[in-house]
Amino acid sequence: MNDGDREEIARLLPAPADQDLPREQHLRHKELLMHRIDQDIARDNARETGRDHAREAGRQRRERPTGVRPGRRLLRPALLAPATALTLAAALAAGVALNGGARGHSGTSAHRVATDMRPAAALLGRISDAAGERSTPRVRDDQFVYTREKAQGADLTSGKAVLDPLRERESWSAQEPGPLRRLGLVRENGETLPVNAELGDTDGTPAGLSRPTYGWFGTLPTDPGKLLTYLYAHTPFAEGRGRDQAVFEQIGSLLGGMMPPATAAALYQAAAKIPGVTAAPRAHDAIGRRGLGIARDDTRYGVRTEWVFDKDDYSFLGSRSYLIKDRSYGKAGTLLSSEAELEVAVVDRAGERP
Repeated sequence: MNDGDREEIARLLPAPADQDLPREQHLRHKELLMHRIDQDIARDNARETGRDHAREAGRQRRERPTGVRPGRRLLRPALLAPATALTLAAALAAGVALNGGARGHSGTSAHRVATDMRPAAALLGRISDAAGERSTPRVRDDQFVYTREKAQGADLTSGKAVLDPLRERESWSAQEPGPLRRLGLVRENGETLPVNAELGDTDGTPAGLSRPTYGWFGTLPTDPGKLLTYLYAHTPFAEGRGRDQAVFEQIGSLLGGMMPPATAAALYQAAAKIPGVTAAPRAHDAIGRRGLGIARDDTRYGVRTEWVFDKDDYSFLGSRSYLIKDRSYGKAGTLLSSEAELEVAVVDRAGERP
């Protein structure tokens, strides 16, 4: 397994402190998951290669060959995500991105206009306007952002997507710019655990994409185009994952927290510029609240990610992801992850409820 594979596995999985599996069992589950994914991709590529060979043979019968066709690479998907602390991978819409690995972009689709997203662009415009007008408390560096949510996710360790029960989770995120070795606390199933620094951050994790704080949000560009350029440049690369999908999911991981209104407004306008973003009229969150949906399909891996917003005030309600193609681990429509945000507040100490 190369370093890129290890980084990709780390991106898919919850932070070590957020799960209580023994380390050996946790690592075994990761290997089982990647083996299953590799089988799916190898099977898909074998079918595609067979079709390519048949087309090539027909072409060669009609004309003289002009060169050698390059071999295909088998790519791992950056995929799937149980959202709870006891399951294996992290939610698509709320996945944790590792620091580092950022590359510049040149001529990316960040600067293209998608032709299939006009309804989504109009909806995101209304959501942006509402976010810009919403008042939020200023958060000091010595405080914590408290979040209460309900979430569930599919465990893939058996080779089939098995949906975990819906669980309530509370978290306290430190707002110090860092780098920090202790990022906060998480409470689930009556157990409170520390959230430690991101994998590989031996000196602690600073505020940033993988640990967004109110202060860090305030440093981001509020011009939507410049903000999107920043996101395309700094969202970690994952082999096999398209940049548009990666940035859409990166934005999704930032939603639902506490940020300055101007930043929130710019974030939604930036999302409207990503090609392939569509409206999702039947979207709902983990507790069944129906709302206005924004979605994007990862067509290579057959997964749709949706964000859900309140129909009246356009506030963020939650997100979910599910299969849109039959895969070996589930049929189209199989739920992979679902979250519902119940409360967001600012408190002075980790473990304190508002």
